[in-house]
Amino acid sequence: MATGQYLTQFAVKLAEHGHAVTVVTSDRGYDDPSLRFPRQETWKNISIIRVPSFSPGKETKWRRAVNFSSFLTTCAFRLILLPSFDAVVSLTSPPLISFLGSWFVRLKGGRLFFWVMDLNPDEAIAAGWLKQDSLTGRVLARFLETSLHQATAVVVLDRFMKDRVIAKGTDKGRISIIPPWSNDDEVGFTMQGRQAFRARHDLAEKFVVMYSGNHSPCHPLDTLLEAARRLAARSEFVFCFVGGGSEQTKVRKFAAEHRLSNVRCLPYQPLGELSDSLSAADLHTVVIGEEFVGIVHPCKVYNIMAIGTPCLYIGPTASHVTDIKEQTDCDDQFYLAQHGDVDGVLAGILAAAVRGKADGRRRYKQTEQYSKQSLLPRMIELLESGQMPAVTSQKRGRDVVLASAVHASSDDKESDKTAAPARAI
Repeated sequence: MATGQYLTQFAVKLAEHGHAVTVVTSDRGYDDPSLRFPRQETWKNISIIRVPSFSPGKETKWRRAVNFSSFLTTCAFRLILLPSFDAVVSLTSPPLISFLGSWFVRLKGGRLFFWVMDLNPDEAIAAGWLKQDSLTGRVLARFLETSLHQATAVVVLDRFMKDRVIAKGTDKGRISIIPPWSNDDEVGFTMQGRQAFRARHDLAEKFVVMYSGNHSPCHPLDTLLEAARRLAARSEFVFCFVGGGSEQTKVRKFAAEHRLSNVRCLPYQPLGELSDSLSAADLHTVVIGEEFVGIVHPCKVYNIMAIGTPCLYIGPTASHVTDIKEQTDCDDQFYLAQHGDVDGVLAGILAAAVRGKADGRRRYKQTEQYSKQSLLPRMIELLESGQMPAVTSQKRGRDVVLASAVHASSDDKESDKTAAPARAI
């Protein structure tokens, strides 16, 4: 999930409402740590403080652990030097960052606003990276429960995540379900962009099946890759994997081993060019691992709906994606299959291709209830409501502190580079 983008939009809107907002963030790019940014600047009336961290890469778990640990350490030292704030907004990546937020509130005062984008250590346990009954697993679980207990308001992304948070002992009266919104200010269908992207990557006259976003073990791509292998002889079909993450290496390796000329791997696209890449697809894919419902929440589905492209979902029968299919008027926009059901995936792809030819690549109408204009005001209202009584829209002063790995810059071209999950307090 591009949590940094959501946090940035939230911070900008808070500043527009008259809040004094401070962001504490890393001085490195998340997906490309070679990118370095100014240690301090003011951007859109937001005070940005960047702290150093050591980043040996993300190829292995120990490298990620070193990166996260160094960021958390320098962030903690920097927070000690800050004054108190009326509200602290905390996310969930990297692990322990929410505990750092709850520690800051206990030390300095104020209210904790906990925006749960994913659940750790639940994610690490489900992925097999961590044993639930290990000392580390128990300590991390305790840190998460402490953060949830400390929070005045907890925002989760779907009903499954809410159930998991309640099971951890959180009072359901403090929990609000607000899903991520589509980036409809920046993302929308563009025929010119579609044609340009397809021409640039030799996709003209092809039926493009696209997976766009983070390539993570939480979103296993084996079934989709096997479908690509079975369609290798059908030259009209191309599978485009756009983004980054540890599993993109697996995609490249699979394509090389099976000599698949119908598989293309591309890097993350800048936010300013995201409409072009998303518009280029004829069928988008959303994938959720069997054990990850309520733990992670792929938000790409909302931008897919904003673009108006059909969507192939591969995952468990019950999830926020199937909820969307059942609760909106976009029922025929979705094709569903479970992991291992390669025939079902192929059936969805072929049906979408036939329908595309029949209806002239019809675009589906955007669902307003998942738009930025609908959901971002709900976030602001929750923070300014009685659940956060120390904060009002008229109050001036040290209102809100956030922390993130997102890069926010006065240079719009630089800010467009933000396309990766954030570390946030």
